[in-house]
Amino acid sequence: MTQARGQGTEPAGDQQDQDRDPDGDQQDPDRDQQDPDRGQDRDRNPDRDRAATVRVFIALAPPDEAKDELEAALRPAYDAYPRMRWNRIEDWHITLAFLGELPVGAVPPLRPPLADLAASRGPVELALRGGGHFDERVLWSGIDGDVDGLHRLATDVRRVVKECGIPFEDRPLRPHLTLARARRDDRSSVVDVAAGLAGFTGRRWRTERLHLVASDFGRGPGPIRYRDLEAWTFGGR
Repeated sequence: MTQARGQGTEPAGDQQDQDRDPDGDQQDPDRDQQDPDRGQDRDRNPDRDRAATVRVFIALAPPDEAKDELEAALRPAYDAYPRMRWNRIEDWHITLAFLGELPVGAVPPLRPPLADLAASRGPVELALRGGGHFDERVLWSGIDGDVDGLHRLATDVRRVVKECGIPFEDRPLRPHLTLARARRDDRSSVVDVAAGLAGFTGRRWRTERLHLVASDFGRGPGPIRYRDLEAWTFGGR
């Protein structure tokens, strides 16, 4: 494994010089609070636009036992760095493809081919390992185990999306689990917590389901929340 800038184990992937979070759903946590009108036409009705669209990604989720181990390792950091924007444990996920803001009507055609894909594949065996950061702003835990199998799954997921005619930014996969984001005036907490996670090695686990997920990012001043639109069990289980 190579090392990320700062501390921790670099998540598997190729763009080692890209320190920002490669997941499109992980954006600047202070953006909406700083400038709620940024990037919007003031003559448009954002509530109407948001009702017609949904922010979507496709992901895997660790089982509760694996999340409990990592939560225990993070407990001192929760107490020591309360100003960090910690993701809810139930929202932890490994993004395979981020599709961005889609018209609501674009989502239903994704369901049958993703269901078929999950049914045709066995689980991938993974583990959570180490920690690191993107640009001293985003804290993550790395992914170990059958990373090649994870890449193959992501490739097939993205192929399905393209076959459905949905354009998206097909960035190289850098498997990781996003844990928290720092505030604009805090450039050290993420680095410190990542250093503390460098030696973490979690249990191995098998992926259970493929998740089609919606995010509420940008839809209010509160924390980001995720919800399953649907999830499909892998056929080998």
